Amino acid sequence: MIEAARRTWRLLEPYHGMIYFAPEAAAAYAELGLTGRAGYFASRSAALGAVPAPVVVATFYNFNPALVHASITEAWSTTDPAAVLAARYAAADRALRAVLGEAIDSPEMRQAAALSRAAAETVAGDVTGRPLFAAHAALAWPTEPHLVLWHAQTLLREYRGDAHIAALLTAGLSGIEALVTHAASGAVPAETLRTSRSWSEEDWNSAVAALRERDWLTGDAAPTFTSTGAARRAELEKATDENSTAPYAHIGEPACVELQELVRPFSRALVEKLMPWAAAKQ
Repeated sequence: MIEAARRTWRLLEPYHGMIYFAPEAAAAYAELGLTGRAGYFASRSAALGAVPAPVVVATFYNFNPALVHASITEAWSTTDPAAVLAARYAAADRALRAVLGEAIDSPEMRQAAALSRAAAETVAGDVTGRPLFAAHAALAWPTEPHLVLWHAQTLLREYRGDAHIAALLTAGLSGIEALVTHAASGAVPAETLRTSRSWSEEDWNSAVAALRERDWLTGDAAPTFTSTGAARRAELEKATDENSTAPYAHIGEPACVELQELVRPFSRALVEKLMPWAAAKQ
């Protein structure tokens, strides 16, 4: 079941993740006066309410805290969480309609929404240690199927994300060290991870040195995992998977396979239009 759950999450992730790349979202946040990265941090954390910046820092684990602090301070001095949430859902609606067209009203969309909602609702009360999931789970459900599916995948994404942070903490990895291990896995280039999370080269090199001292990384110019590091990384990924499987286990593996097949064309279309660099992973 763990593998089926992981496959289902991966296949549905573009359906939620498109909101971070859709021009409709950037435009909606700009209309509220949010510039730079403020729209991203405000939109994803707005479900928490106008909490102090350190709370958002705590939930956005691998970003430079200075970036998060500045973005949230700007956001809540410019607008409010309710306006940002409304803008986010309106942007998701426009982006999904623009890319998926008539599929928005298809029987496949309705069935995918029903299955995904069933998975998400079964863990709605499982909020202990899952702050971002808890905040989003407290929001009202949309009514239109394409937004039900988007909201459900948002919940499932944050449910898994909170579990991943718990695994990273248990493994003794700081936010930037977690990024370094992600780079060492070869999944994403180190420079992309460093710059997108606003870490300096000095910060990055210090994290690399610390992980080398703990025998996680080799001494190569572009560090890769030692056998110890590879084993530890596998352990934390396993822990993340194990603590994220419950919603998928509730609907069962056949329903997960059905959900994958239903959403595959939606995710593929969104990747091709908004995230073409990720097409090879689909």
